[in-house]
Amino acid sequence: MKFFDEARIEVLAGDGGNGAASFRREKYIPFGGPDGGDGGKGGSIWAVADRNLNTLIDFRYTRVLRAQKGENGRGADCYGKGGDDMDLHMPVGTVITDSVTGAVIADLDTDGKRMLIAQGGNGGMGNIHFKSSTNRAPRKSTPGTPGEQRELKLELKVLADVGLLGLPNAGKSTFIRAVSAAKPKVADYPFTTLHPNLGVVRVDTNRSFVIADVPGLIEGAAEGAGLGHRFLKHLQRTGLLLHLVDLAPFDPDANPAKDAKAILNELKKYDPALFKKPRWLLINKIDLVPEEERAARIAALVKSYKPKKHFVISGISGEGCREVTFAIMDHLEQLRKAAAPAE
Repeated sequence: MKFFDEARIEVLAGDGGNGAASFRREKYIPFGGPDGGDGGKGGSIWAVADRNLNTLIDFRYTRVLRAQKGENGRGADCYGKGGDDMDLHMPVGTVITDSVTGAVIADLDTDGKRMLIAQGGNGGMGNIHFKSSTNRAPRKSTPGTPGEQRELKLELKVLADVGLLGLPNAGKSTFIRAVSAAKPKVADYPFTTLHPNLGVVRVDTNRSFVIADVPGLIEGAAEGAGLGHRFLKHLQRTGLLLHLVDLAPFDPDANPAKDAKAILNELKKYDPALFKKPRWLLINKIDLVPEEERAARIAALVKSYKPKKHFVISGISGEGCREVTFAIMDHLEQLRKAAAPAE
């Protein structure tokens, strides 16, 4: 199944039914009085977070969704039936915004969360509501109100604790394969990862976290180079970013420190808040660097990058990966502990 993380839809809640203007007509009852019932309420449209879904492909081609209208009222005090509500199941992590105003309508951040996105119209009143001592035969009734109509933008932001950042071929997919059961595509050409991959890293019994691998970012992404900024939104919910840097790039003239700073500039252009997230440096592919050159290359990269914390790893051999996962788990547990009192 193709991965779709954006969609635009139009939702039309059901109109309310009209109230009826009717009078009781029975033999031997010449003045039966008004008996027009109310119209039914129009169906509303709800968004429901469903953990069994991981893409918005259901809304890629079905762009207009209509809820059921309410029935009109009838005589003999018969009220119209209300329209059925419509539930739209979406992946957990979907953010729904109004395309016109840009306001966020719903953030489906937990499984089973149900949010109203279009309110159904109210049913009109029948003439039984307008009778009085001075108006015993009212012919007045009211129409139902129209249901809410909205043009919405759906944007899926995957829920992960840790996000991987780096150039194409930095070894992000190899790293996530080394520390989790996820099996993203790995090859010796750029952009083998074309959509986000999630992996669950189990550090110990009842200790685990989710890591997200997104397509590589290159210099000029803000202007549309490569895959652009399209997938960076999937890192916005993470608590920690891991910036992987290839210590042994294919191009002998490449400068790992310069390339790493270029990625940070692209990150800052996209979202300053994302740029300010805790970020660790993972110096990858040390197995491809001669032992006598490793220390000097690592020292030069660390001096230029100035990370808060850095690790030296090899995704292909697994060297250093276990230490990274334990450090990540400790960091995340500290964040969760700090957030607990606020909740």
